[in-house]
This record gives sequence, structure tokens and C-alpha cells, in this order.
Amino acid sequence: MSGAALIWCPFPDEDSAAATASALLDEGLIACANLLPGMRSLFLWRGEKGEAREVGVFLKSRADKLDAALARLAQLHPYDTPAAVGWNCDGAASATLDWLAELT
Repeated sequence: MSGAALIWCPFPDEDSAAATASALLDEGLIACANLLPGMRSLFLWRGEKGEAREVGVFLKSRADKLDAALARLAQLHPYDTPAAVGWNCDGAASATLDWLAELT
């Protein structure tokens, strides 16, 4: 059985975050998305300091789906260059692993 994986990605608004998460759910690439609205982002981009209100999203998947989920996220995301990062989890509850295996 594959382990768990997480993806973190900011979005410009809740609607685009929900639409992208819904597509990833429908395609079986994730089992869950947690949308965290009201996030304040401070960043450096193309040599300039910036600030934005964004929606942070955690996406839950399996380790063997991580690359495919990140690639599809990049296609669906409204930003030209989304700041998506993904990682394999060192541990997960067995019930969580079963749930991920069933849904993705």
C-alpha cells in the first residue's frame, strides 16, 4: 500500500481553490482538500516584494499519486506559476491510509 502525501498551495480566491480541488477529487488524484480562507501572504516574486490575500489549501493524496496530482494542479491553477509543494508523509493512521487507498 502506498503511503500518504500532502500538497500545499495558495490560491487567489476561494472559488478557484474549490473548483480546482473539486476537479482533483473527481479525477481521483486527491481524497480531501482543506481550504483555509483569509490567509495573508508576504512574498518575493520576480525581484519585488509583494503582499496578497489568498486561500491556502492542503490536499490529501497517496504518495504514488503525488507527481500526477502536482502536475494536474499546475494545469488547473489560475496562477501562471502556482507555488505548489508536495511531500510524502512520514506517518499516517492506518484508517487514513485505507481511506486514501479507497478514494484515490
